[in-house]
Amino acid sequence: MIELRPFEKLGKSNHGWLNANFHFAFAEYRNPSRVHWGALRVWNNDRIAPQSGFPPHPHRDMEIVTYVIKGAITHKDHLGNQGRTEAGQIQVMSAGNGIQHAEYNMEQDETELFQIWILPNKQGVPARWETVQFPAEGRDGKLVPLASGRGDDGAIPLYADGSLLAGTLKAGQTIRQKLAGKPAYLVPAKGKIEVRGSDSKPVTANARDGVAVVDQDEIELTALEDAEIVLVETDALN
Repeated sequence: MIELRPFEKLGKSNHGWLNANFHFAFAEYRNPSRVHWGALRVWNNDRIAPQSGFPPHPHRDMEIVTYVIKGAITHKDHLGNQGRTEAGQIQVMSAGNGIQHAEYNMEQDETELFQIWILPNKQGVPARWETVQFPAEGRDGKLVPLASGRGDDGAIPLYADGSLLAGTLKAGQTIRQKLAGKPAYLVPAKGKIEVRGSDSKPVTANARDGVAVVDQDEIELTALEDAEIVLVETDALN
């Protein structure tokens, strides 16, 4: 199955400084049919006004990946970690046994990002935060693991049975991504793509649309425009 989840039909929340769109049930957006996809629990598309952000707040037992689309996000937590993550890069926070953190857009322009939560495969691990400057050119024409619980070389490790991949395609370019039947969810951060499975009609996704995939050994992705793609693939929940 390949299911298109159009951006305009996502959950919405606008607080002025934060314009949020929810692919899954989150905060005031209640949708019992969209609670998770495999071990993927949250995919929020946040637009954060300049000089604003999330004040200190706690998390536990969740793998939280932030993928920055535009601008930058500045992180600070009670463990003493502090850093700035720019467009095209990610930060990973294992909430584990408890962490309190703040996230701010300290830039002069709006920051846009994907906030992605993956259910962990271990409870109560030591909380941590990490960011890595991945070379953008290393993702040209392919999806590359940026965060993974499967030991992928160069990826930030996750306490989760899954991985987050990202890449860029030029208009007209096609790639194949193996899934081995596992649940996957992908969103074009930019551009327009076509997603085709082995036994389903192709789906066209615009920027910020979601595409939910399951029971496919492999999918084919074709860029109809220059595109930047983020994909999360996880094991199914028992």
